[in-house]
Amino acid sequence: MAKAIHSMIRVLDEQRSVRFYEQAFGLEVADRLEFETFTLVYLRNAEADFELELTVNNGRTEPYDLGDGYGHIAFVVDDVDAEHGRLTAAGLSPRKLVDFAPGGEVIARFFFIADPDGYQIEVLKRGGRYR
Repeated sequence: MAKAIHSMIRVLDEQRSVRFYEQAFGLEVADRLEFETFTLVYLRNAEADFELELTVNNGRTEPYDLGDGYGHIAFVVDDVDAEHGRLTAAGLSPRKLVDFAPGGEVIARFFFIADPDGYQIEVLKRGGRYR
């Protein structure tokens, strides 16, 4: 059986991105590998072994074109309302909270936030299939 271990995104400013993910989601640098033309920074927290891999291409000055293929990554939290308030107070501009109830029953409560490079992140209340 395969096990998902990380997802990679390209970022323009390593320190800005590391600071955002630490402040927003408690991710810390687990490893940092420098190569001649790029650097890989692996972020994780105590909640899971899954990592977010930041790829920083040396000399890149233009923001990446995220195109129309990227969707989002998702995090679950116990108290989505408190997290929304915390991120708002931190000036990170989360979007509005949404109760997703396609059949009349709420199956998810969530909001989205964008990282410094424009990648979309969904923050869901833990429960049901979102564990």
